[in-house]
Amino acid sequence: MIRAAFAVTSSLLVFALPALADDTTGLVPRTEILSFASLTLSDQQFLVGDTSGTSVTLAGELRIAKLTGPQPLVILMHGSGGIAANIGLWQADLAALGISSFALDGFSGRGITQTSTNQALLGRLNFILDVYRALAVLAKHPRVDPQRIALMGFSRGGQAALYASLKRFHEMWNKSGGDFAAYLPFYPDCSTTFIGDTELSPSPIHLFGGTVDDYNPIAKCKAYAERLKSVGREIAITEYPNASHAFDNPLLPDHPFVANGGQTVRNCVIREEPHGILIDAQTGQPFTYADPCVELTPHLGFDPEATSQVRPVVASLLKSVFKLE
Repeated sequence: MIRAAFAVTSSLLVFALPALADDTTGLVPRTEILSFASLTLSDQQFLVGDTSGTSVTLAGELRIAKLTGPQPLVILMHGSGGIAANIGLWQADLAALGISSFALDGFSGRGITQTSTNQALLGRLNFILDVYRALAVLAKHPRVDPQRIALMGFSRGGQAALYASLKRFHEMWNKSGGDFAAYLPFYPDCSTTFIGDTELSPSPIHLFGGTVDDYNPIAKCKAYAERLKSVGREIAITEYPNASHAFDNPLLPDHPFVANGGQTVRNCVIREEPHGILIDAQTGQPFTYADPCVELTPHLGFDPEATSQVRPVVASLLKSVFKLE
C-alpha cells in the first residue's frame, strides 16, 4: 500500500512540474571556478621584470561551452569597477557561439572591490601579468584548445588586452609558451607610451570605443594606431559615434552620466623612461594620480545601438580566428 501511494504521489508531482523554457541561449553544460597564482606589482616592477612582488591567488569563472573535445575560449578581463553586467552579456554571447569563456577576477584575491575612485590601489599593468598567468593554466585544461584562446578586456582590462600584445611583455612575463589568438580591447586607456610598444604579437588586434568617450578618449588610441602604422603594423579600430565609456553594459542608464569621483587620465601624457619609470610628460616628474592632469568627471553610459552593432562584429571576428565557419 505504501508503494502504491508513493507511485501515485510521484506521478502527480511529475505532471505538476512546469514545462522547461525552450530558450537555452547562453547556457553551458559545465562551469568551474579555477584559481591560479599571480603577483601584485608596482608598474615599475612590472616594466623591469622584477618578480619580488606580493604573491596572490586569483580566480575566475570558466564556462565550458561543450563537453566534447578541446574548445576555443575567450578570457574576459574586467575594468576598474570589477566584474560588471557587460561580462555576463559577453559570456552568454560566447556560449551561444559554442565558445567557452573565463571571467577573470583581478580584484577579490587582492582584497579590492574597485579602483575607479582610487586607481593607485593597484598598478595598471598587473592585469597583463594576470592574463598571462591565466593563459598558462587554461592552456593545460583538457577542455580548452591552447591554440584558440583570445583575450577580451574592458577599460582597465582593455588596457591589459591591448598592451598584453607587446612582444617585450611576452618575453618578460608570459611563461605559457603560447600567444593569444586575438586581442580585443574595449575602450582602453592609450595615454601611455611604453618602450618597445610598436613591437607586437602577430595575432590580430581589434579595438572598440566610442567617439564621445571622455574617460578613455579613443583619439589617443587612434594616435597609437598611427604610430604603429608608421612602422608597418596595423591594428583595427571600430568607433561608435554616440557611444560613451562602458557602452556595452546593459545595466547602466542609456544616456551619459557623470561617474562621480572616477579618476581619468584623459588629459595626461605618460611616457616610460629607462628603468621602468613612468613620467608625466607635462611635469617631467614620475606620474602619480595626484598629478594635475588627473580629473574626476568622466562619463559612463549604455549605448544600445553600439552594443547591438558590436556583438555581431565580435562574433564574426572570433568565428574567423577560431575557424568556426
